[in-house]
Amino acid sequence: MLKKNHSLTLDKFIEYCLYDKKNGYYMTKNPFGVTGDFITAPNISRLFSEMLAIWTINFWENLGCPKKFNLIELGAGNGEMMKIMIESFKRFPIFLDRCNIIIHEKSPKLIEVQKNKIQHKNVKWVKDFKNLNKLPCIFLANEFFDAIPIKQYLKERNFWYERYVKISKNNDLSFSKKKKTISIIENKINFKISNKLNFIEYSPVGIKYLKALIKIIKKCKGGLLIIDYGYFKSKFRNTLKAIYDKNHSDILENIGKSDITYNINYYLFDKIIKNYKDLNYNYTTQRNFLTNLGIFQRAEILSKNKKFSEKAEIFYRVKRLTDNNQMGDLFKIMLIKNSDIESQLGFEN
Repeated sequence: MLKKNHSLTLDKFIEYCLYDKKNGYYMTKNPFGVTGDFITAPNISRLFSEMLAIWTINFWENLGCPKKFNLIELGAGNGEMMKIMIESFKRFPIFLDRCNIIIHEKSPKLIEVQKNKIQHKNVKWVKDFKNLNKLPCIFLANEFFDAIPIKQYLKERNFWYERYVKISKNNDLSFSKKKKTISIIENKINFKISNKLNFIEYSPVGIKYLKALIKIIKKCKGGLLIIDYGYFKSKFRNTLKAIYDKNHSDILENIGKSDITYNINYYLFDKIIKNYKDLNYNYTTQRNFLTNLGIFQRAEILSKNKKFSEKAEIFYRVKRLTDNNQMGDLFKIMLIKNSDIESQLGFEN
């Protein structure tokens, strides 16, 4: 419960709105798909998931085709992506036989939805990464990091403040702020803050996840493929937004009924990755990634002998995924991997 006459840091407030067991947005409903508040790439076109299946098989080959490995999806939404990927994997029985498919999901409601959709015996759900058996790991994070609560800091008159949400005696909500020491913020984000910066937005839990996954990759070998809204700039932007009933909404309204999200600053991820030896990353737009994987060629094959209206629908959906004015440029792809893994598929210039 939100306590009257009390203040919460912004990330704690978002955590309550999204993940409170009784009232949290992701804990009480299925927001994905046509009937939900938003439609993710796997729900727009099955070709998105087919392209990811092709990429995953290629990355496994670059790992040396290990006899056993883990494929872990982080936050599987309504299960559509993994469902289609498994259908694609069935054409490669050796790969599928060697693959431990794991889903990391926080919401009991969404686990129920996923289990109803993904009908395959070789899938298990986990809450943490303690029992991955030290096997090579391929992590897939499609719109995972943008659903993790964030903090915001702002500079006024050379002083830094953290953003809070204040709950009044009458349960009215408003933003407030508290002064913070700059060195504490720098230690948390792992780099010195430029005097030119006057705003910072990042997720402490997101960074904790990133570091944990990097350590697994270093120890067990593998990679993390991140697909998310984002930008690559040293200057942070205020990208926090809420979506209610398919429209933008006030963050402080419709508590537990709105999705609250933000855009990833991949520059911060770059700074973190560079602290680890023997790791590197590839980075590109969703348009380049899907185009390099052959999504347009696959659309041509799929649309053969189809009615004009059906063919138009296939390419309309592909356009939504790849057009620079839609998801093509807004979504970025980052692959974090061991330096000795020569995997470039999808990231070619």
